[in-house]
Amino acid sequence: MTVHAQDSPLAGGTTGGAAGETTSAAPLDAAQSAALRELQARVREGGALRIVGHGSKDFYGGPLTPPNVAGPLPVLSTTALSGVLAYEPSELYLTALAGTPLAEVEALLAAHGQHLAFEPPRFVGAASGGQGTVGGMVATGLSGPARATSGAVRDHVLGLSMLNGQAELLHFGGTVMKNVAGYDVSRLMAGALGVLGLITQVTLKVLPVPVASATLRFEAGQDEALIQMNRWGGQPLPVSATAWWDGALVVRLSGAEAALSSALRRLGGDVIPEQMAAPFWRGLRDQSDEFFLGARRAVQGGAAMWRIAVPPTTPAMPLHGEQLIEWGGAQRWVVTPMAPAQLRDLVAAAGGHATLFYANDKSAGAFSPLGPQLTRIHQSLKREFDPAGIFNPGRLYPDL
Repeated sequence: MTVHAQDSPLAGGTTGGAAGETTSAAPLDAAQSAALRELQARVREGGALRIVGHGSKDFYGGPLTPPNVAGPLPVLSTTALSGVLAYEPSELYLTALAGTPLAEVEALLAAHGQHLAFEPPRFVGAASGGQGTVGGMVATGLSGPARATSGAVRDHVLGLSMLNGQAELLHFGGTVMKNVAGYDVSRLMAGALGVLGLITQVTLKVLPVPVASATLRFEAGQDEALIQMNRWGGQPLPVSATAWWDGALVVRLSGAEAALSSALRRLGGDVIPEQMAAPFWRGLRDQSDEFFLGARRAVQGGAAMWRIAVPPTTPAMPLHGEQLIEWGGAQRWVVTPMAPAQLRDLVAAAGGHATLFYANDKSAGAFSPLGPQLTRIHQSLKREFDPAGIFNPGRLYPDL
């Protein structure tokens, strides 16, 4: 499934894996088991359904109700399927049910000096509202500023359980990084926007919070910033995030004190005090800082905000509108009135793809059109997991 540049067994379940191996899910209490049975019963009834947690990412992807469907789709809510089922700080993994608030998971990890290294956006304070759930985090596959150095959501999914279109409970993956049974199927769900099935629980790799961090600021035009970010990427530097916007290049260093001290002497630039740097990176992660607030105002006026994924070495692109660049040049946001076809052609020529992230009109499709071969693969996967087309029709592509 294309990702749009980030787990006593459950009642009534079957297992899935690789090379004949089976995996199982963490045990549920009575209330959680009842919530799962209710979800299974609703899926068995048939008919198209819209999966929703807290609704913080309802804006993302295709329409909540497909154009060919009269009236809003019935909601399949995961909020009752909530709770952390297992957490082993020494083993670096955590298992949580799909409806578990992301804030709850992060608070538990923080108490043990750990975090989700891919920094999933929480959209707290954004126009979408809500705080996000574990299932929604995986289904959307969105990652934050550390994506380029720490990996995407899919890279941190060790295993998961899901309901398919027949309400069968399938388990994939495991709880440790060396367990690869079903690993690719688990990753397949990251970014699939729920069109293959309902995620019920997820096992995630967690990592210690860096010992220290520092943020530097440089004055730089876009061309200079791209060259500099790529130069840093090829050097042994503890860079954990980069961002360029409006003539300013900002880089975050994370790691051991000695590594940071050496990098600070080597790079120069202006050191941003942590009390100012932390809110900046948090705002960039949650899309609540000045650029994204301005973008949403521009969208209300008829513009669109695009998320562009290109090779990081791609030079500055001739895009009309304000840009913000992350991930060493690999992720570029642009707020523009450009026609979708024109923008996508420019991006495709650079070897990338473009997602219509925020827009009043998404008739051009939220995601770049697929070629014939990829379309067949997507449709085949949909038939295998959800042959009746129950889950989130139209959210990823109109024919899925």
